[in-house]
Amino acid sequence: MDIIASNLQQQRAITEQLRREAAIQRITVSQAVADIVKYVTEHETEDCLLVGFSSQKVNPFREKSSCSIL
Repeated sequence: MDIIASNLQQQRAITEQLRREAAIQRITVSQAVADIVKYVTEHETEDCLLVGFSSQKVNPFREKSSCSIL
C-alpha cells in the first residue's frame, strides 16, 4: 500500500510540474534574440570586457604579482 501511495504522490508532483511549465508565457526565438541584442547594445558602455577597466586594481583578470624572497 505504501508503494501505491508513494507512486501516486510522485505522479501528482510530476503533473503539477507539467502544469507549471505549460503555463509559462513563451515567445519566439527571433523575439528573444532581438531582446538580447537590444539589452547588450544598451549596456555595452558598462561592460568592462569591451571598454576596459578604469584602473588595474579593479581588473579581476590582471596578472597576479609574484612574490620574490631575497
